[in-house]
Amino acid sequence: MATLAWALCTPLCTPLTSASAQAVWPAFLGQGSSESLEAEKLPLNWSPGKNVRWKQSIVGKGQSSPVVWGDTAYVTSIQGDMKETCVVMAIALADGQVKWTREIESATPVRSNYFQSRSAPTPVVDQNHVVAFFETGNLVGIDRHSGEPLWERSLADETGVFQSDIGLASSLAQHGPNAFVLIDHEGDSYLMAVNKATGETAWKTERFSRKSYASPTILQIGGKAQIVCSSDGSVDGYSPETGEQLWTFEDIGANTSNTPPAMLENMVLVGASNGMQDARAVEARESNLCLRIDGDGSQFQPEVAWKTTKATTTFASPIAHQGLAYWITTAGVLYCFDLESGDLVYRKRAGEQCWVTPVGIGDRIYLFGKGGETTVIAAGPEFNVLAENELWDIDSIPATSSGQFAGPRSGKGGRPGSGQGGGSRPTESTSAEAASTEDAEGEQKSENSEARKPMSDDAIEAARQRGENQFADPVQYGVAFTHDAILIRTGSELHCIATGEESPTNEEASP
Repeated sequence: MATLAWALCTPLCTPLTSASAQAVWPAFLGQGSSESLEAEKLPLNWSPGKNVRWKQSIVGKGQSSPVVWGDTAYVTSIQGDMKETCVVMAIALADGQVKWTREIESATPVRSNYFQSRSAPTPVVDQNHVVAFFETGNLVGIDRHSGEPLWERSLADETGVFQSDIGLASSLAQHGPNAFVLIDHEGDSYLMAVNKATGETAWKTERFSRKSYASPTILQIGGKAQIVCSSDGSVDGYSPETGEQLWTFEDIGANTSNTPPAMLENMVLVGASNGMQDARAVEARESNLCLRIDGDGSQFQPEVAWKTTKATTTFASPIAHQGLAYWITTAGVLYCFDLESGDLVYRKRAGEQCWVTPVGIGDRIYLFGKGGETTVIAAGPEFNVLAENELWDIDSIPATSSGQFAGPRSGKGGRPGSGQGGGSRPTESTSAEAASTEDAEGEQKSENSEARKPMSDDAIEAARQRGENQFADPVQYGVAFTHDAILIRTGSELHCIATGEESPTNEEASP
């Protein structure tokens, strides 16, 4: 187990522990939450000067989601031009003050830029531990209360430097005493269980090599918990106790960056992306689907319950809520399906492109746009916009070196190359909007390469610059919900949105 430098700076599933009532939002997408959230207690409307309880600066940059246990939120980030330092912070929910900051020396320094993962994996938290994983290979366990280190490992030292063009983005999952790490890349790939208290390996299961940025999830299948991994080329179920593969579905492709929602039992929603320049559109059209897992507890058989050939995803995963399934496309078009039959209920443009997976609470669906706009719609078979909110004032966003605004609102479509279709860096087209367009009702019009004229050198450079600007902050990267507030994470700030707050109380606070 590697020992690296530490620095301490002070200023919806099976219950995790006997104190599970404090498991407010303990993992990516709220997996394992014991909180009974009520829509009427959560904010519906907000703006930069309204219903903002606080906002706090985050050390460095990051793309992970916050997690919450009890009265504290935890966030991760990366710092330095060469990602020299990995950071974990604990922030009080009440006032946004920093409780502790833990800095860890990077195991494998690598150039930090907008086109690569920047602390994209979301950590997990339980009653006593925070476990965080970074694309540098650092896997760390921290005392939740004090911020003191418990253990650390360098997976890059143990199994080799990760072979992935834009870094790893797989968030952790947890069940019982273990956290689960999914390493899917061009090198030796595996799923591993690590004891949260000691850092010791409980088991490790090999997987075939692939480029993928998907995260594992814990689903109830056959009345028992399973780890489900939807990752390029397969969807697999594993025993959380032993790591045994219980079933696999391989008639699939382009499912590179989505996480199946944890609120379903015996069902798996799978999202897939067209990729850059529609390179994987054929695969994606056959891979956005709902799997039904049949089994008697010892043998399991996955079967396609239904599929959609029009709705595709990028980073925002499909969700299920109140008997309906929702897909949000690159262009910000929302598809709503009947969860049992797969019949299309409606297809409407819902706002900005979303990099955050939508969240359904009670009679609301929250759609967090990449450029700071959050659209709240009514849950149910009728499309009804309840609110449109802004996290920041577009006029206050600093210009980039090219004179463009970082996080432009022109993006009603398209995040540039997400790594799908080989994970390569954006080249000729850095916007999915250039690869496909959708009308106001969401009908996709694919522009195949046969009909697309070659781009000039100037056009390629302009597209590359647009892509870089779209990756630049501010961006809404991740969220967490509490009983009365929404936490929204940008690259360098954490915002707490709550009803009845007129302005941030510590806007200029330093961690």
